[in-house]
Amino acid sequence: MVEYKKERRCGTVNAKTMKKQLSLVKPFLKNMSLKTIRKAQDFIGELMESKYRDKVIQKKHSFDEFEASWVIPKDVRREGVILYLHGGGYTCGGMDYAMGFGSTLAATLGTHVLCCAYRLAPENPFPAALDDCVKAYKYILSKGYSPSHITLCGESAGGGLCYSLCLRLKEEGISLPCGIIALSPWVDMTASGPSYVDNREKDPSMTEEMLSFFADSYTDDRENPLVSPVFADLSGMPESLIFVGEDEIMLSDSQMLHEKLQRCASKSRLVVTKDRWHAYLLYGLYEDRGDMQMINRFLNRVMSKENKLRWLRLDNAAKIYPAARRQHWSNVFRLSCTLKEEVDREVLRSALDVTARRFPSIAVRLRRGVFWYYLEQLSEAPEIMDEFSYPLTRMSKEETRRCAFRVLHYKNRIAVEMFHSLTDGNGALIFLKSLVAEYIQQKYGAAIPARNGVLARLDEPSEAELEDSFSKYAGAVSASRQERTAWHLSGTPEKDGFLNVTCLRMPVKEVLAKSKEYGVSLTNFLCAVMMMALQEMQNEKEPVVKRRKPVKVLIPVNLRNLFESSSLRNFALYTTPEILPALGDYSFEEICSVIKSCMGAEINQKQMSMKIATNVKSEQMAIVRIMPLFIKNFVMKAIFDAVGECKSCLSLSNLGAVKLPEEMIPYIERMDFVLGVQATAPYNCGVLSFGDTLYVNFIRNIEESELEARFAGILHSMGIHVTAESNQR
Repeated sequence: MVEYKKERRCGTVNAKTMKKQLSLVKPFLKNMSLKTIRKAQDFIGELMESKYRDKVIQKKHSFDEFEASWVIPKDVRREGVILYLHGGGYTCGGMDYAMGFGSTLAATLGTHVLCCAYRLAPENPFPAALDDCVKAYKYILSKGYSPSHITLCGESAGGGLCYSLCLRLKEEGISLPCGIIALSPWVDMTASGPSYVDNREKDPSMTEEMLSFFADSYTDDRENPLVSPVFADLSGMPESLIFVGEDEIMLSDSQMLHEKLQRCASKSRLVVTKDRWHAYLLYGLYEDRGDMQMINRFLNRVMSKENKLRWLRLDNAAKIYPAARRQHWSNVFRLSCTLKEEVDREVLRSALDVTARRFPSIAVRLRRGVFWYYLEQLSEAPEIMDEFSYPLTRMSKEETRRCAFRVLHYKNRIAVEMFHSLTDGNGALIFLKSLVAEYIQQKYGAAIPARNGVLARLDEPSEAELEDSFSKYAGAVSASRQERTAWHLSGTPEKDGFLNVTCLRMPVKEVLAKSKEYGVSLTNFLCAVMMMALQEMQNEKEPVVKRRKPVKVLIPVNLRNLFESSSLRNFALYTTPEILPALGDYSFEEICSVIKSCMGAEINQKQMSMKIATNVKSEQMAIVRIMPLFIKNFVMKAIFDAVGECKSCLSLSNLGAVKLPEEMIPYIERMDFVLGVQATAPYNCGVLSFGDTLYVNFIRNIEESELEARFAGILHSMGIHVTAESNQR
């Protein structure tokens, strides 16, 4: 198919002005030395590369006789690789020039690009350039890419090399790539086409004399099919997309190539653009952005589809959090990883660019619809933030509209803070693991396998990762929402909203041994210690026994342990064991027995499916579905205040033992998990273990640190060695 395009006009860039400028330079090219032309061409490449410098990563690779470089987009959007072969008449164009358009391809198309700076003539005549290109192609195969995920791209002489390379591969019995993108390909060194005469005066940049010099420098046999592929048998060639300017003297090369491909039963599409010149796409004109979109669609068809931005409905649990926000509070939690060496911020930024694309349900902004909030995937990763004076500062509505999560950096530490509508602790931990794995790979060159919660960086996100598992596992019978209201701690509020974090570190083995002694799990044991501390505090503040309120601790339950789900969104509910101090004091053994009984009775599929059904059926009611969002927010906030946090003293969330690929462990010092404070209560507590250490992080918005002190005191009295650290002022 041949497509003729008219000139597209746009106020941003004027192609006619560019054409005039080229025409002014053209007479001077005749008197330039090869050395000067080479310098000029490399300078052009540097200008092209600078435009996308902050969007790509460059990694040099040396062959025995030539250089190459990987150009990797920070925003990788498709699988596969483009082998880019630069133009320059086989005599010009070093690595600087090759990386110019190579960076354009990588950033614009979202795929890996290998730029091949093959040896140049006349120092290295035919077949040096072709031999180098064959080595580059074989190198890509050796990296694990299949031919169906390799596309060739080249302009001018590089366009001709794409076809010469395929001819050589056919001779050697090597599978051909999946496609060729040829920009003004030079495929006829004999200059036999009519455009060499018809467009001699129209072409603003190229002359037949210059091409003749290039040809003589490269070969002494211009009709050789490996230097003039238009004379070759082109049967079995990969599908081609060919662009050419209507005014260039090499127009006939593209036309003859296209016709020859079709005669040989090879698929080809030729795009001829009015008022354009040789290799016009390299100039990055705004008017020609449609050509890059055409290339993108071509790659979608022949190589791999581009990952598109997504939007997602909030999962069932997520809907309450935007409605429950206050002026000075939002439901945010934090995970962090402390490395053994100081973090390189630029590498971290690059790692985040890769990771964010892999997690389309987390790298999002919160958007407001007519009836519900929804999540919209970010087009690019957010900026890395410096740590604030304290963790988990309020995430405002304006911030969540821009980006609903943060990545923060301080010295050796990488932290992520998530608005709870995006995910739960399990999903956030997988995100952090994958981010740190990507950082380690880029910084140290370590190969980190995709296991133990590290996701493969270029895998397409599965639908299972994005599903709302609540709807899938709602039971037929609903559970009651009725619960007793718990006793609440109180204290002197921090005047400026400062949040105090106290981390209690202790040996995992000691805590497990003590848990076993009482016949409970580690989580049950910690919950019992917490309830004992709360009981003691209430007893001191309320001497009248019958006036004492229930002591309750909310323990999140990861439903993935009960139901088959790999969702990276919220999929957790809770159980709330309680003791009734109005009946008298409970011994530690009695508290352990209550917790074990409660959790044993509630943490099973039947009970949890009932709780899921209660929430899911509420949102499925017809009146709720058609209710405008501002009314929903009012109703959901009232429900949250009535049956939410007031029913427990605080949350104790244990993410368990953090497991990582063995290859990551030498680089990591510790991991931490911090919950945000509750909306109307001053405390919360997050727990995880890493290596031999258990980390229990208390957060509070009051000055008094009595709860964590009592908690540590109880553990110490049991013989557990506890070390405390805090940001308390």
